[in-house]
Amino acid sequence: MFSKACEYGIRACLFIAKSSLTNERVALATIAEAINSPEAFTAKILQKLVRNNIIHSIKGPGGGFEISKEKMEQTPLKDVVVAIDGNELFVGCAMGLKSCDAKQPCPLHEEFSSIRKSLNNLLDYSSILSLALTLENGETFLKRLNETTN
Repeated sequence: MFSKACEYGIRACLFIAKSSLTNERVALATIAEAINSPEAFTAKILQKLVRNNIIHSIKGPGGGFEISKEKMEQTPLKDVVVAIDGNELFVGCAMGLKSCDAKQPCPLHEEFSSIRKSLNNLLDYSSILSLALTLENGETFLKRLNETTN
């Protein structure tokens, strides 16, 4: 459903948010390892998140990536998805046709419309903070203990 870049972007954003809850800035290498992503690929994803004002980057000694608690509260997961994959998931055809609508639907149009609406609601109402708190509380995880980088 999401591109690999978007999957890593979501994981990175949540890892940074979890770390920021304890006032920790995290380095690129730490993030890449924590989310099981190649470091160079992670760097490109983080650049997009910084450019879209979702996370903040501080250079130099003591630097790294962070996100303020206020930003976590205000930012829905949908913003992360749109920053990395664009809004095609929310407006495009399920089968990748150039255009598809109620007048000229693709074979999946009707079923996908309800799925798209549910996904849009889920991503729009899931804040980065609410998801980071589930990580901090140990209710969820970003990487299995025995996973290695893809």
